[in-house]
Parts: sequence; C-alpha cells; structure tokens
Amino acid sequence: MKNSKASTNGSKRIPLTITPDHVSFLNGKSVLVTGGTGSFGKRFVDVLLSQSKVKKLIVFSRDELKQSEMAARVKDQRLRFFIGDVRDLQRLQRAFHGVDYVVHAAALKQVPTLEYNPFEAVLTNIVGAENIINAAIDQNVKKVVALSTDKAVNPINLYGATKLCAEKLFIAGNSYAAAMDTRFSVARYGNVIGSRGSVIPLFLKCRKDGVLPITDERMTRFWLTLDQGIWLVLQALELMQGGETFVPKIPSMRMTDLTKAIAPECKIKVVGIRPGEKLHEVLLTEDESVRAIDMGGLFLIQPNFPWWGKQAKPEGTPVPADFRYASDTNDWWLTPAELRSMIGEPQGGESPIAA
Repeated sequence: MKNSKASTNGSKRIPLTITPDHVSFLNGKSVLVTGGTGSFGKRFVDVLLSQSKVKKLIVFSRDELKQSEMAARVKDQRLRFFIGDVRDLQRLQRAFHGVDYVVHAAALKQVPTLEYNPFEAVLTNIVGAENIINAAIDQNVKKVVALSTDKAVNPINLYGATKLCAEKLFIAGNSYAAAMDTRFSVARYGNVIGSRGSVIPLFLKCRKDGVLPITDERMTRFWLTLDQGIWLVLQALELMQGGETFVPKIPSMRMTDLTKAIAPECKIKVVGIRPGEKLHEVLLTEDESVRAIDMGGLFLIQPNFPWWGKQAKPEGTPVPADFRYASDTNDWWLTPAELRSMIGEPQGGESPIAA
C-alpha cells in the first residue's frame, strides 16, 4: 500500500474557479447533463452559461419542480429542459438528438437508502447507464463523461457496486461504438465539501447541541469543492479519446480534524460505522496503477483495450506499479483553515457524490 513515490501534493493543483479557458472547447456545441437539477448539474449550468459560448445546454431530469425553479432563476435562451428518467431509453433517444456532448450525473447516491432499496439502485445506476450508452451511440453523440465515485473502488456497499458496474459499462461502451464517432470516459472523485449529501451540513446543524456524531475516530475521506469536480469533468471532456478514467489529485482529511474545523468547542460522540461505510476510501488501486499516468493535477487510468486508433496517446508520467491512492495514505492533507475557506465556496443542492 505504497503512496510516497507519486506525489499528490505537487505545485500543479486543481483550480478553485472555472475560467473561460477551461470551457472554450465547448463554444458552439450542444451539451446535455443528466441529473441536471442536482448540485453538480446546477453549478455546471451556471458555469457553462457564464463562462462559455455553448450553443445549447440541456437539463435532463425527472423533477419538474426543480426544473421550474431553475428556469425561474436562470434566464438564458440557450438553456433547455427535458423531463425524463434515465431508465427510459426512448426518452433519452429523443433528448440526445443533435447533442454533441453528454455529462451523465444522474444517479441514486445515498448509501444507507440504497442498502435497503437495492433494485431501485440497479435500475437507475446500472440499467440507466446502459440506456445512456445506447442512446448516445444511436444519436451519434461525440463524447460522454460519466460521473463516478471513490466508493466504486473495491466496493463494500450497493451504491459503490452499482457505480463500479456503471464504470465498466461506460468503458466497454467504446467497443460497441468503435466504428462510430461516439466515445465514453469516466470521471471518478470523492466527497464534495458542503453539499447536502455530505457530513458537513449535519455537523453544522448539530453544532448548536454541543455534540457532533462521528462513526469512527480513525475515518478519513477525500474532499473537493463542486467547482473542482466540474473542472475534472471538463478536463475529461476535452482530453478523452475513449475508455479513460480521470482521477483528481485532491486532499484528505481526518473526520476528527473535520469536527475541529467546524466546531472545536463541541464534544465528539462515536456512534459506530453505518451499513456499507468504509474507514478509508481509495481512488486508484495497485491493480489500476499499471495503466495509470500522472498528468499533473490528475491521474489518468488508461483502458485495457485502447480505442484511440491513430490518435496520439496521452502524455504523462507512469505511476509506480505498486501505487495506491487512498485517503489514509495521501500525502496532501486538508487543514482546518483550508476547509473553512472551501466551505465558503458556492455549493448547495443535492450532493453529486454521497458522503
């Protein structure tokens, strides 16, 4: 479980804000985001409309109330809305017509909930992924990036297992589209600071009672801001040739340090690990490291079977064969001051990745 040979705390870090340079490749393109009324989707829409000259931006989701609220808040003729569910292939076929790029953010994500509703998780996270792939190929979408999670790596809960399956489906989707232009890749990252699905809003709520519940004092997690997650997805969309998994270099934090950052005056109550919960998370395993390269602010896991044809392979430095990128062996740790600063970043809404 070595980690020291490939530094994740170098000088090149993920930017905290998105600039027009990050999104210029989308100018004149039509983009669709599934789960577009969640926290990732809402922020993604704001970023693209404010920073790019995208031709058309489509929000695909199943919640009409959230769509109407977004439409009332965002006044831009480039923004369109599609009511639909990723479980419905026919609806996806209609929505994907004329679309250049798709970002697949729709999923069921709450770990405890999915432990007790397993078939619902399979229908949305796995069958939905298959539908996205089929619709994208049939409608000749150029690029599709699927959002994934550290919980997909060596999963112990159903959420992670469904996301692992979805990752495999999206990578393999390139073989089905080999004779066509459609390409699929995955963006895999950790917990989003301050989003509704994370532990931080819970701690802020419990602070008034003077006691913060944590499941285990040894627990560590990867953290990033919503804009950093969007940066990773944009990088994937721009750089992908098909079959890659993009992993950001992000800091870790101990849950005990998290409580100190949010409410140092409060007592800690250990309540025990929840069903399907790990002590530590992993974003890149030793088995994947043999195909991984270091690209500065991110790691790129190359596919076993490249679909790149005559295109140039991505440039980067191979990581050591025994490299493992885990939250407990990470060499970049978030300080309480840094966390408090990052909490001030615009977040809100539903977490794209459950904490």
